[in-house]
Amino acid sequence: MNVLHIDSNHPLLLNQLKDLGYTNHEDYTSSKEEIENKIAAYEGIVIRSRFTIDKQFLDKATNLKFIGRVGAGLENIDCEYAEKKGIVLISAPEGNRNAVGEHSLGMLLSLFNKLNKADKEVRAGKWLREENRGIELDGKTVGLIGYGNMGKAFAKKLRGFDVEVLCYDIKEGVGDENCTQVSLQELQQKADVLSLHTPQTALTVNMVNLEFINQFKKSFWLVNTARGKSLVTKDLVTALESGKVLGAGLDVLEYEKKSFENLFKKSDTSSEVEMPEAFQYLIQSEKVILSPHVAGWTVESKEKLAQTIVDKVKAAFS
Repeated sequence: MNVLHIDSNHPLLLNQLKDLGYTNHEDYTSSKEEIENKIAAYEGIVIRSRFTIDKQFLDKATNLKFIGRVGAGLENIDCEYAEKKGIVLISAPEGNRNAVGEHSLGMLLSLFNKLNKADKEVRAGKWLREENRGIELDGKTVGLIGYGNMGKAFAKKLRGFDVEVLCYDIKEGVGDENCTQVSLQELQQKADVLSLHTPQTALTVNMVNLEFINQFKKSFWLVNTARGKSLVTKDLVTALESGKVLGAGLDVLEYEKKSFENLFKKSDTSSEVEMPEAFQYLIQSEKVILSPHVAGWTVESKEKLAQTIVDKVKAAFS
């Protein structure tokens, strides 16, 4: 098979596919239109997030047998149409689940201990101990929405703490020794912390809005390392202002474009920038920690993601 790589990845991906007899072609700069004009020559394509693989693209990919997405989600691919055409869809959530679990825990502990605020103050010559008194995770109830690869990895990291871990998932029977599966209502009654681990689907877009937030019995802490569009930012700001949300760790934002590669540009090709008012609040708030969609973006996960794609291609076509 000829395989087109349109995003750079760990070199083992190219090397091991070559060892399996595949012919690799790399094109990290051509436009989507230019890729469409030559995609018929390829049986496989490997992508991270550079552009959307839509119906128009798939109609031109007349010989495509698989799409490998070096990441967890497949929302940038018209999965239903691809499957109708007999194309095998391969993703790699196993590859960065540990990284996401560690990042989620790091964000939560940073929020509880005001580490960003304290660091900034010490650098400015301020030594404010009482103002930076933290709280402990032990004794808290952590609620996870979504209990797949990422949710399970976070729950595993929490085993070292004296916490109750609950999860809500649309699939039944996903609970395990690290987490008790409950109804959404029970989670909202008990949780001190809410951590999102859901894919982007019609069910999850704008899921965490003000109505959803106000259904929690207690004020709570929020961590989102999943997808930005699951959370309505202006509603989060309202909840932060009222104290219903005590603090938020956000690795993803609803303003991200489909490629996840830029943020405030009006489109993936535009140079015009928009800075939403709600985001201006977030960057000024000491209750918020932000990172640029890097929860699953570690040295180790880069290799694991690539290896997972190779292994799944081999399993599907050997």
